[in-house]
Amino acid sequence: MEEEFNKLIKELKKCDICKNKFGFTPHPVVIGNTNSKIVQISQAPSRTVHESLKPFTDQSGKKLKYDWYQITDEEFYNPDNFYIAALSHCYPGKDKNGNDRMPPRICYEKWIKKELEYINNRIYILIGAKSAKVFFPNDNFNDLVFKDNCLNSKLTLVLPHPSPLNIKWFKDHPDFLNKRIYEVRTIIKEILE
Repeated sequence: MEEEFNKLIKELKKCDICKNKFGFTPHPVVIGNTNSKIVQISQAPSRTVHESLKPFTDQSGKKLKYDWYQITDEEFYNPDNFYIAALSHCYPGKDKNGNDRMPPRICYEKWIKKELEYINNRIYILIGAKSAKVFFPNDNFNDLVFKDNCLNSKLTLVLPHPSPLNIKWFKDHPDFLNKRIYEVRTIIKEILE
């Protein structure tokens, strides 16, 4: 099983099916192993992550790791703790309006389900509305954020995107930072201990 998983990850890291779509060489980013306690799936790496090849090394990552989870880089990047992936394993670039492109369906259809088959995690964390929509297509995003959900018979937490551009959502939903993030943090700390 471990051997099959390692083969899959090796293939994933060589993937360039979106090269023509992006107009630049894609760099798939994923960290973790088959025993990662937490599977975290976000939308797509940022340009900063595209360059560093290390997930969440940008402003969103700082907020997620240090403010929300209140954990160290050592805890976050420990592959026994977190399996870190995204719907689009590569930075998808910007559209003609300067906004981040949508994660290409082909990426998560080709890889994510296969990856999850091998990981013996305890919980899932889905980051952002796009990630939530893939796994809970019929549910309201705000409802998902404020309750405990279930995916593959495991506890699943849904978080808003920690991007500095998401400020309106936080203003409209003060209970997230006033209450829900404390519940999420407690769950994460218990799992990591």
